[in-house]
Order: sequence, then C-alpha cells, then structure tokens
Amino acid sequence: MAQKIRITQIGNSMGVVLPRETLKRLNLSKGDELFVLETEEGLTLTPYAQDFDEQLAAADKVLKQYRNALRRLAK
Repeated sequence: MAQKIRITQIGNSMGVVLPRETLKRLNLSKGDELFVLETEEGLTLTPYAQDFDEQLAAADKVLKQYRNALRRLAK
C-alpha cells in the first residue's frame, strides 16, 4: 500500500509527517526511532534495527554461556 506524504520544514530541518494509521501499524509513538534501510526496491522505513538478528544471537550465546551465574543472580 503506497501512501503519499509531504516533506515539510521543521525548524531549520526538513521532515515528514506520518499519518496516524501508519504510526499505528508500525506501533510507533512520539520519540520512537525509525531506521532507513536501502534495499534493491528503494528505501524502507522500519522500527527495527538491521542488525537486530545478530544482536539476538549474541545475547542468546551469552545467556547460554552464563546460564548458571544468571540463575544465581536472579535469586
């Protein structure tokens, strides 16, 4: 679904105003961050970091490695 949005001046910068429906679909609110990804199809706006899967894999590795210590700390 393509939506037409306008670029507007915000102070000394330029910005876009996202429709309320778009913010709701992306589960975004004031102060949240968006990431701009360059893909073969063009630019994509997403609330998820591109390296999020890598971060999850690293966290999983740490959790497995220190499972016993983390359990003791949780008590």
